[in-house]
Amino acid sequence: MTPKKTLTQRCFVNAPWQALKNGYLDLFLTHGIQPEIGLEGTCLYDEDPAEFRRVAALLRRHDLACTLHAPFFDLAPGALDPHILAASRDKLRRAFELLEVFRPRSIVCHLQFEENKQGYKMAAWKASALATWQELLQTAASFNVPIMLENTYEKSAAAHTTILTGLNSPYAGFCLDVGHLLSFARSPWQDWLPTLSPWLGQLHLHDNDGNSDQHLAPGQGTFDFPGLFQFLRHHNLHPLITLEPHSQEDLWQAFAYLEETGLFTGV
Repeated sequence: MTPKKTLTQRCFVNAPWQALKNGYLDLFLTHGIQPEIGLEGTCLYDEDPAEFRRVAALLRRHDLACTLHAPFFDLAPGALDPHILAASRDKLRRAFELLEVFRPRSIVCHLQFEENKQGYKMAAWKASALATWQELLQTAASFNVPIMLENTYEKSAAAHTTILTGLNSPYAGFCLDVGHLLSFARSPWQDWLPTLSPWLGQLHLHDNDGNSDQHLAPGQGTFDFPGLFQFLRHHNLHPLITLEPHSQEDLWQAFAYLEETGLFTGV
């Protein structure tokens, strides 16, 4: 399948760095697919910087934009332990150093807030997290790249509202991950929007049955995609959009669903 250019130009597709470099790059270049490059793992420590520059140059040569997804496994950007906080900030800084290389449309990051953990020391967590994101925000703003803070295990919009209000910057936005709403928050999108609509800058689209984070193609699970996109059109919202399939089959199913439904029309 070759997806329509109107679709590939409107969205990005998740691509972990190692998978992109070692296998998916030709697929993306051939079909004009714009990657959201995931920087998880140890690539920020052990990759040859020339490799990042090579891939960035190839994308530019093919007129393909990209977004970046900063690492989040094992990180605690609002940690109260100074040693864990220092390690988390160091890895995030390494990701932000690649803004100059890739010049992405955004960089997606995770708050890593869980009410049953940080909620007991909310004021201290907030101060630590704000300091982390304020530093990184300065770097992002210098390259005209917005930070998009994604929901993961958060049960409500409260933590994102707190941090985004505190940052108070046009370069600090919200990335709504619809699959995480189903599998982790177990709450409808209406509980998150319109509260976070003023900051909505990006969507992560994938589907599941509400029991686990399956990363199915849209339409293969139970998420209310028509309702969400009707809301976006009604409120004249035009976020960046990233598809997050975890297989090639789900990737082609995602593009087929978008073509059949016309979901992106007017968004």
